[in-house]
Amino acid sequence: MKKTSLWQIYATFFKIGGLTFGGGYAMLPLLQQEVVHTHHWASEEELLDIYAIGQVTPGIIAVNTATMIGYRQRGVLGAILATLGEITPSILIITTLATILLTFKDNNHLQNAFGGVRIAVCATLTVSIIRLMKKALIDVPTILFYLVVVGATFFFALSPIIVVIAAIVFGIGIQNSKEKRKKV
Repeated sequence: MKKTSLWQIYATFFKIGGLTFGGGYAMLPLLQQEVVHTHHWASEEELLDIYAIGQVTPGIIAVNTATMIGYRQRGVLGAILATLGEITPSILIITTLATILLTFKDNNHLQNAFGGVRIAVCATLTVSIIRLMKKALIDVPTILFYLVVVGATFFFALSPIIVVIAAIVFGIGIQNSKEKRKKV
């Protein structure tokens, strides 16, 4: 198997970082396209695991995820270049646009444009979530756990850390239960 070039890692995450508007959640559709479908660096299930770890570790989801994928591909140097690729567009764009946005912050056309971008981000995120649900919700226990977590998060504003810890415990419990049934 051919080794992924460091340039390819940097360029891929530069593209993801430059085309992702709306934060770490909004990067998921492009991340799926690039990492899973284009470069085959991870399966959808692996990406979901990496993304979940990136969400609960300190820092920015996008950077954490890029770092982990870069590390998987080329070790520490891959992690560094994936991280740099992910953050470079933001640094360039923010540095360039900060003054312009402050000057035109009350402009209705600009506000309306950002409103349109938010809608597009919600739509692409919804499609991505539906795709991931097809891989994650595989049986009755996972569907029930999903519904409980969504309900509890919605009504009680649970911390993502609590949700992930509960999911870990749930996953271990379900897997142990399945293994016991196989032995019987």
